Amino acid sequence: MSRQIVLDTETTGFDFKKGDRIVEIGCIELIDREITDNHFHVYINPERSMPIEAFNVHGLGDDFLKTQPVFAEIGQRFLDYVDGAELIIHNAGFDIPFLNFELERMGLPKVTERSSVIDTLQMAREKYPSQRNTLDALCRRLGVDNSRRELHGALLDSELLAQVYLNMTGGQKSFFDLLEEETAPPPPVNSVIRAPQVRIEAEKSAQKSNEESDKRDKSDERGIDETAQLKTSKDLDTDADKESLPASSNLVASSHRRRIIRANSRDIAAHEEIMQALKS
Repeated sequence: MSRQIVLDTETTGFDFKKGDRIVEIGCIELIDREITDNHFHVYINPERSMPIEAFNVHGLGDDFLKTQPVFAEIGQRFLDYVDGAELIIHNAGFDIPFLNFELERMGLPKVTERSSVIDTLQMAREKYPSQRNTLDALCRRLGVDNSRRELHGALLDSELLAQVYLNMTGGQKSFFDLLEEETAPPPPVNSVIRAPQVRIEAEKSAQKSNEESDKRDKSDERGIDETAQLKTSKDLDTDADKESLPASSNLVASSHRRRIIRANSRDIAAHEEIMQALKS
C-alpha cells in the first residue's frame, strides 16, 4: 500500500527566523493514488499579530486565531498523522522549514526525518518549462476547477494540489470508474465495422475497350460488397473522425448497408449521346 499526504500551510509571513509562524495546516491523504476522507486540518494560534499583507492572502485574522490551539498542542498529532508517508507539497522549500522549526521547538523530530518529500513546483517546472507554474496556473492548464479559491486556504489548496498532482502524474480512476469497468458487459464481436476506403472513379473516355471496362467493374464490385457504415447518434464528417471513433457500449450499430453502384464506361458513353441528342 502506497500512502501519500498532500500538504499545505498558511503563515504570518515568509521567514520563521524573523518571527513568522504557521497559522493553518491542511492535509489530504492518498492511498494507492486514491483520495480518501482521512484528512488533517487545523488552525493555529501564532501567538503574535497578523500582518495585513498576510491577512489579505488568507483572510485569517487575530480575533479568530487567538481562539485556536497553539502549535505545541497539535504538533504531536500532526507528526503522527504524516509519519512515514510521502509528502506532496507545492514549493516545499517554503513549508518544510516552517514545519521543522515548529517541531524542533517542541523537541520533536523534523518532518523530513520521518517522510520523503515531492515538490510539485519543481516537478511542474521540469514538465512545463518557461511557463507559469503557480497552483492557479496548473489548475487552469490541467482542467482542475479552482473557482472556490477566492483566498488561500491550506485544506482547499491541498485538495486542488492533490488533483493537480494526479493529473500531472497520469490521472486517477475513481472507485466508480473501476466498478463500471468490472461490471460492464464485453462489447459485441464486430460491433464496429470499419468500411474499406472505396475510391469511386468515372471513366469519361469511351476510347477504352469493353474488356478493360468489364475487368474494372468486377474488381470494384468485390470491394463494394464488403462496405458497411457504422451509424451513431452523431454524424461523422471526416475519415479522420471515423478512424478515432471509440468502440464503446453507447454506440448503436446499424444493420443497414449502403451499396454504391458505379456506371461503366459504356453506360457513360450512352448517357452522353442521349444528352447531346436532347440538346440538339
